[in-house]
Amino acid sequence: MGDLFSGPHIILIALVVLLLFGGKKIPELMRGLGRGIREFKDAKDNVKREIEDHMKDDNSNNPGSGSNKQVSSNSSVNN
Repeated sequence: MGDLFSGPHIILIALVVLLLFGGKKIPELMRGLGRGIREFKDAKDNVKREIEDHMKDDNSNNPGSGSNKQVSSNSSVNN
């Protein structure tokens, strides 16, 4: 499975797609594929932006929360 996408393989795949769908359907299929990829990228960017916004909100609500560590005030020590 080393050269799965070599020149002859791509040509064979293109011919099979052309035979299955015909010349008129291929542009329509490619437009649909392009829309699907665009929607996926938009959704990915929205999720990334949402996560970054939440991280900024958390940091602005708790300034310095990452640098200050809480120490327990357990004063009882067993010797």
